[in-house]
Formats: sequence, C-alpha cells, structure tokens
Amino acid sequence: MNRRKFFQRGSLLAVGSSLLNPFGASAKTTAPSAFGQKTAKNIIVVVSDGMSIGTLNMADVHLSRKTGKNSNWIQLYQENLVTRGLMDMASASSVVTDSAAASSSWGSGVRIRNGSLNISPKGKELLPIWQKFKKAGKMAGCVTTVPITHATPAGFCVSCKSRNSQEEIAEKYLSQRFDVMMGGGKGYFSPESRVDKKDILEAYRTAGYEVLLTRSELNSSKLDKPILGLFQADALPYSLDRENNRELKEAVPTLAEMTLKAIDKMKNHTQGFVLQVEAGKVDWAAHANDIGGLIYDQIAHDEAVKVAIDFAKNDGSTLVIVTTDHGNANPGLIYGSGVNDNFDSLNDYKHTNDWILNGIGKESSVSQVNDRVEYATGYQLSKEEGQELLNYYSSLEIEDGVYNPRHLPFRLLSEIQQKRNSVGWISMDHSADYVELAMFGPGSELLTPFIKNTDLHYLMLDAAGVENKF
Repeated sequence: MNRRKFFQRGSLLAVGSSLLNPFGASAKTTAPSAFGQKTAKNIIVVVSDGMSIGTLNMADVHLSRKTGKNSNWIQLYQENLVTRGLMDMASASSVVTDSAAASSSWGSGVRIRNGSLNISPKGKELLPIWQKFKKAGKMAGCVTTVPITHATPAGFCVSCKSRNSQEEIAEKYLSQRFDVMMGGGKGYFSPESRVDKKDILEAYRTAGYEVLLTRSELNSSKLDKPILGLFQADALPYSLDRENNRELKEAVPTLAEMTLKAIDKMKNHTQGFVLQVEAGKVDWAAHANDIGGLIYDQIAHDEAVKVAIDFAKNDGSTLVIVTTDHGNANPGLIYGSGVNDNFDSLNDYKHTNDWILNGIGKESSVSQVNDRVEYATGYQLSKEEGQELLNYYSSLEIEDGVYNPRHLPFRLLSEIQQKRNSVGWISMDHSADYVELAMFGPGSELLTPFIKNTDLHYLMLDAAGVENKF
C-alpha cells in the first residue's frame, strides 16, 4: 500500500463518516508538519488500555492542580505538536470491543470477534503486524504493566483462537523471536505454575534471551541479547501501591523505565524498530471503579508518553502513536460545591481500593476496616459504612476471573468514596466510545479526523514504507 492510496482512502473515509463525526473534517487539529513525506524508521504505540475520556481528563486535572503542569498527553494538544483524531473501535461481534479484538484490529487490519487474537470471523489465521515488521527487518517488542501474554500485546504479535490461552501465547512469542518482551506474567512461563509443567523460562534462556526478573537486573542489563522481562507472577502492582511500598519499588520497574530500556535496546538497529507500550492496569482499575489505581496508572502511562516523545523529538524518524483501545466505566467528576477539595483528596491517597479490600477478611473488625481505609485514603468512614463493607466478606468465594475473582465490594467502596472525592462511574465494564488518537512524527500527516480501528494497521505499514505483502 502506498502513501497516495492511503491519502485517497482516508479522504473517502472522512467524507463517508462526516455525519458520524460531530467535529467535521474542517476541525482537524493538525500539527505544523516538519516531517513532510519522510518515512518512519521506528514506530512506538503507547496504549492506555480501557481509558475513557474522563480518565484522561481527570489525570490532567489532578496533575495541573497538584504540580501546576498539564499531563504530557494534553500538553501535546496544547502545543499543537500532534495530529489528532477519533477512532471507532467496534469489533466484528459487537459495537463494544474487548481488548483482544481491539488490539487485533490494529494487528491484522481486520475486525475480529471479541475474545480472539488475529483470527478472522471466518476462522482464518491472520499475520499480526509486529510479525510483518520483523519480516521487513525491524526489531519488535512490547512492554506492559499486565502479563506480557495478555490481550493487548498479544494482538500485535500472534494469532490465537482464545486470548485466555496465555501459556500457549508465551511459547508463540519465543517461536517468533521478538526482541523485547517485558511486563508481568512470570506464571505463564514457569514450570511451577504452568499446567503442562514446561519450563518456558529455560527455553528462552537456551534460545539466547536474557531473562530479567527484577528491576535491578533490568537496570544492569547490557542489552546485548533479546530480552524477556517478567517482574511479577501475574500483573505488576498498581503504580500507587508500588510507590508506597519500598520492596515493590526496588523489585518492579515503572512503565517509563521499561519503555526507556526497550528503546535503548532497539534504537541502534540499522533497519529500525517497532514497540508497543501498554498501561494495562488502567483498564483493571476502571473495571474495579478504583480511582487511586486509575489516576496513578494513567499518570504512569503519561510518563511513558514523555519517554517516547522525547526520543522521537531527538531522533527525527520515529512515529509515536498515543491512544486507547476502548472506554471503560466512563468515570468523571460530578458537579458540586465541594468538587475541587474533594478531588484534591487524591493527593493523600497511599494505596488503591484493591489494596484496601484485599487486606480485609471475615475475621476483620469494623474498626480495622475503617483504620485501613483511613490509612490508604486519608479520610474516615462511619461505623455504618465500615460495617456495610465488612458484611460482604461473610459469603466471599474465590472463583475464576481476572478483574475481581473474589467478588470484593469494589462498587460499594467507590460509591462510599464518591461523597468524598466527587468521582462518579457509569458501570464496571467496557463502553463503545470513539477513542482519542494522537500522532507525532513522520506518518502523522496520514491521520484523518475520524478512522476505523483497522485503518491504523495500514497507516503504520504505510508510514514505515513497508509493503503489505506478507
């Protein structure tokens, strides 16, 4: 696909979607183009998984009130440095996508059914985009704050009938020899926790990978081998919990640190690199209506955006794409006389609701519940509120599931907190939002004001001058 064809295709799409796009084609925010028709040698895609527009908004408000500075993402808009659009993320099976279908739409250029990775609705296995770039001679990698085998990184890298086949996905990554894979998910590689008892960690070492299991090992890496970094058995801790736990800070790198290391590993490759960066726990926090988890992990994403943009500004041949794959829970600040002070209470948070609720049990007393909440958030609950939370623990049973397997009372706690932080939520699940999409660097001029998710696949190939022939 050549650049001329993409421009023609984009123009037709913009006309065809003008009735759906409330801003219209004339309202496109176009950054001053210093890149012309230059080809992107590198591409960095920075994804805040499950980020509703309210999440982006609240993180910016929080930072501007706390530090006097806007978020890096909003600053790009304010300085008119990026081309900006909206993207329709519907899957092949629903107007509300899951992360597997969303990532796979970018990965394959085809809309995929929810739950699958790069398998067409007719059952055809499609070649993911990072494999296409590998075949074109580029290095390729992913970093994330959830298991590296989770849906969003997997959608760029492999084809699989089910996103839940994470042990299989761990092996598929090795067969493709991706250059950098970092995040959580050690349990899907370790013989102690895999169902089949295979030692996939040793298989990576035998294949020449440097396997990194701690932050210090990452910091001391010589970057002379392909990297597999697995810093927790499952997902990495929430940023807020990590920040207030000395052991976690020493053991687990931040998303920005992993992003910088991944870039350093691949930046000198003569044919360039492609990198996906995912703040995966923004989505998990939204599922839990967990405001501390949400805001501080969105800020962690924003810090990774800065790493990518700073590199791209100095490099001059890197396209940075900043976006999300879908909305989730659609949180926002609710009008009221106390909203400013209420929202500023987040400055006092030491821990997430996840930390609070997982530290309560049937044996806890109301005073212990209230003390834990006060330590984590800075405010006190009434005895009645503490008792209402504690009542949930009398019948809890551990079940299968990712986001809330113990059925902890996340919704109740968020409703109690709304009186104190003025944050409201519409649900605990994904929504069909058109999502924010921003681009900086060569290829950003290809973005039109309104695109389908599948268009991003072809835009990346075209920006890098890679023919879609594989």
